[in-house]
Amino acid sequence: MKPFLWFTLYGLFGIGAGERSVKISTTELAAMFSWSQQSASRHLRLLEQMGLVRRRTVVDGSLIKITDEGMRDLKEVYYVLKDRIEGSRAEVFVFEGVVFSGLYEGAYYMSRPGYSEQIKEKLGFHPYPGTLNLRISEADVERRRQLERMPSVVIDGFKDRERAFGSARCYPLVINDDVEGALIVADRTTYDTAVMEVISPINLRKHFDLRDGDTVKVSISSIKK
Repeated sequence: MKPFLWFTLYGLFGIGAGERSVKISTTELAAMFSWSQQSASRHLRLLEQMGLVRRRTVVDGSLIKITDEGMRDLKEVYYVLKDRIEGSRAEVFVFEGVVFSGLYEGAYYMSRPGYSEQIKEKLGFHPYPGTLNLRISEADVERRRQLERMPSVVIDGFKDRERAFGSARCYPLVINDDVEGALIVADRTTYDTAVMEVISPINLRKHFDLRDGDTVKVSISSIKK
């Protein structure tokens, strides 16, 4: 994201657009940063096109709300700044999840070259064609949300001859203190935050002799940038 767009997003957050729809005109937004009205209008249009804000035109302005993706971008910068200023160490998140059989879509998606080649390049391994599905407790869901506010490895969306595929975020982890892999979070998914989809270079069910109902531990360190 261009720096001027980030500051526009930050300005909208400062007037409450992260929590609710806020009414503001491009003239008012321009005055906040000493920009021209045309620049403020262009910034809003670009933020909307990028999916970082939702905008609805009303009399004398627009109702603007920052999307979840926009909040994620703001929080990612926050955590990087926090790390640089405070010199904090990487935070470790440990979850225990119960194995369950999913929709068997993981094999299809992980076998797509557009995903597998990016994972190899960015995470260092070709993923086994499938995911290990874990269900975490309700008590761990908020920690899962906190993890997803941390910086991540972004897997870009792509198109092939069949269809368009969405982007995803990955968080490197270790399974049962033994095998390296990653939590993969698709931007479009049928699962809620109580489900973790884990990828690795091997068949984790076979390696650990796992069956539905077994418990698996994953350890995730926040990514340093």
